[in-house]
Amino acid sequence: MAKLLVKLQRYFRRKPVRFFTLLALYLAAGSLVFLHSGFSGEPTVPGSPRGPAGGEGPGLPYLGVMQLSRGFKAAVTMPGRARRHGHWFKSTSKEPAERGKARDNGGTRSRALRGRSGREKEEDRARYIGCYVDNTRQRTLRGMSFFDYKKMTVFRCQDNCAERGYLYAGLEFGAECYCGHKIQASNASESECNMECKGERSNTCGGINRLSIYRLELAQESARRYGSAIFRGCFRRPDNVSIALPASQLMLNMSVDKCVDFCTEKEYPLSALAGTSCHCGFPTTLFPLHEREDEQLCAQKCPGEEFESCGTAEFLLVYQTQVQDNRCMDRRFLPTRAKQLVALASFPGAGNTWARHLIELATGFYTGSYYFDGSLYNKGFKGERDHWRSGRTICIKTHESGQKEIESFDSAILLIRNPYKALMAEFNRKYGGHIGFAAHAHWKGKEWPEFVANYAPWWATHTLDWLRYGKKVLVVHFEDLKRDLFVQLQRMVGLLGITACEDRLLCVEGQKDGNFKRSGLRKLEYDPYTPEMRKMISGYIKTVDTALKLRNLSGVPDDYYPR
Repeated sequence: MAKLLVKLQRYFRRKPVRFFTLLALYLAAGSLVFLHSGFSGEPTVPGSPRGPAGGEGPGLPYLGVMQLSRGFKAAVTMPGRARRHGHWFKSTSKEPAERGKARDNGGTRSRALRGRSGREKEEDRARYIGCYVDNTRQRTLRGMSFFDYKKMTVFRCQDNCAERGYLYAGLEFGAECYCGHKIQASNASESECNMECKGERSNTCGGINRLSIYRLELAQESARRYGSAIFRGCFRRPDNVSIALPASQLMLNMSVDKCVDFCTEKEYPLSALAGTSCHCGFPTTLFPLHEREDEQLCAQKCPGEEFESCGTAEFLLVYQTQVQDNRCMDRRFLPTRAKQLVALASFPGAGNTWARHLIELATGFYTGSYYFDGSLYNKGFKGERDHWRSGRTICIKTHESGQKEIESFDSAILLIRNPYKALMAEFNRKYGGHIGFAAHAHWKGKEWPEFVANYAPWWATHTLDWLRYGKKVLVVHFEDLKRDLFVQLQRMVGLLGITACEDRLLCVEGQKDGNFKRSGLRKLEYDPYTPEMRKMISGYIKTVDTALKLRNLSGVPDDYYPR
């Protein structure tokens, strides 16, 4: 064998060209084999159950006994081993013909029709207002603006404006995006807003000095802003306004800006407009901001700004300023070692980090974790570094499910969230971080179906295991916590053995979002769940609903079932 190798070495030394030729052929053959293995075959989902009646409805026999070990969970959180290929590999042979067809039919009317159909698709997150005149001397929308002459889309413009708290988003020249809180221009003909968006041919993005404007409907609080101030709503004037809102100022030329700036300078978190009077204060039991009134009761024009409302003497229009309410910001470790371990248990993506934020503000004590996440520690969760059995934290975050892990705790708050929302939230966290988003390539690739197949059963078994093995379990639905934070937080704090004053809980309501809230508007432009996925998940929902009712608890909220 050694003699053969010596002979080959001498041969290739005399003829190096043949050596490099053979080497190139070898590498080319290896590349072809690798590409073939990456593209051939149907995608498979490792680890997904394929038993009888899997995903067929409430009769899921394995759900009550199925336990997901740490090994399983570690495996499913690893990125898929399969190679992902982007859209660049797909054939584009039809593209020239399609472009030609678009040019043949591409008059003003056809582009307007395409724009209208695109706007209908956007209506679930934004409402199309109309086409408006715009010019460089006096902009129709006077907030932030940005341009993208290659990839501008309606969704991208809406998303960026919503993330910055604006109420309107407008597109111009097919590539320019403008944001604002009010429209300061006259209407134009719809046919003048006929320029195709640079990033999507199926929609229109304004025209020459013409803005296609959308009102951002689903951004909710994130879009109900005026500059840096958050809109809280219209409220009836408190009985003793001088005590409830101690600082006030008469402003004959009243506007939202003036009142918010005044309260910011006085270092109050609330700014309340009452016609020509501006009041400032804190949310307290005298003015809790729990009973909102119809906004039409506050719809009186501001003396200093005709496009704004400034409330009336009886109904106040309230904004939250950028001043931080420090009544609930102090946090520390428990002064003495806790005798009982309380779990804050949830399926991943069910809002555990947000619940920890609320509990820390409401109690003034740090929460711990069964794991360690450096990014959470750097964001202020100082209990993240403590061992979960240290006894220095008020409760311990955990996603564990299984008899041994559950029985390690003396009591638990079990946080349950709509599985459709929880799965998407965890998928975004896995591929985009705590407040980021998974890329479209992940949603369209094999990662999403594999993720649903592995995690959907765990959503059900997690709840079933905690109901079966947990001691003194308090069930809290994520949706109820969002809808009625004050009452639900009182229940959670009560289980922890802490008496929290009402003013502190009202302070928490004003600081509830923290640093771990994704944009309310930015979401997928399509439904990622296939009919097969929905059939499977609906079966798990029915199983959990039945288990809750058997323990005399309220079942899952109605919105868990897709309409």
